[in-house]
Amino acid sequence: MSSTAQEQQLREEFNRWAEAGRGDHMEEDHLPIVLPTLDLMNLEPADRVLDIGCGTGWLPRLIAGKVPQGSVVGIDLSDEMIARARKASANFTNLTFEVGGADRIPVPDSTFTKVISVESAYYWPDPARGLREISRTLGPGGSAWILINYYGDNLYCHQWGAVFAIPTHLLAAEEWAQLFREAGLVGVAHQRIPDPTPTPETYTGRWFRDAEQMRKFKAEGALLVYGTKHWRLSIDDRQ
Repeated sequence: MSSTAQEQQLREEFNRWAEAGRGDHMEEDHLPIVLPTLDLMNLEPADRVLDIGCGTGWLPRLIAGKVPQGSVVGIDLSDEMIARARKASANFTNLTFEVGGADRIPVPDSTFTKVISVESAYYWPDPARGLREISRTLGPGGSAWILINYYGDNLYCHQWGAVFAIPTHLLAAEEWAQLFREAGLVGVAHQRIPDPTPTPETYTGRWFRDAEQMRKFKAEGALLVYGTKHWRLSIDDRQ
């Protein structure tokens, strides 16, 4: 399947999510692992931040309040998600949304000081290309942060592959880290962000076998991978 066909498949799937209201629950589901990540990012008031796979915009709105002299851009392949994000964010003056994906980020080189993506990267048609695009859009010294729950080292999420309606990439932490390095990012590292929220006594959803599997998954934690754009990196170095 071509990259364009994969993008269209993703757009259609996440438009269905938007229409079903699934984007409205992302903040509740992901905030426990996102807040520690934002602490590690050391956001500055004048930062220029990109959120890739922003959904209905809950994370860009949260970040916009932390960078009052800066700006935030949220992009998502789903035009329905973006429409909802714009409507919910009408009162923000430092926040914009665009339809787009990691493979082709619709901004000039060196636009951002920080880029974040939460629960999106394993959907990207070409993660290596996405990380090269992130590197391109970061200014010297800027940093990239990818946070995902679906990755190879957490055995308690592997069953999700049979549930997803669209293709995904199940990569280990070091495989993600290597993609960061190949994109020209330095100081690459990764760590786990456990989910501290209580687990119900019983579980009847489709993502886990039972409550115990869900409890073990949350204890393993989400994977956070991050790296920095070297201040001497040139266009020739990226080719």
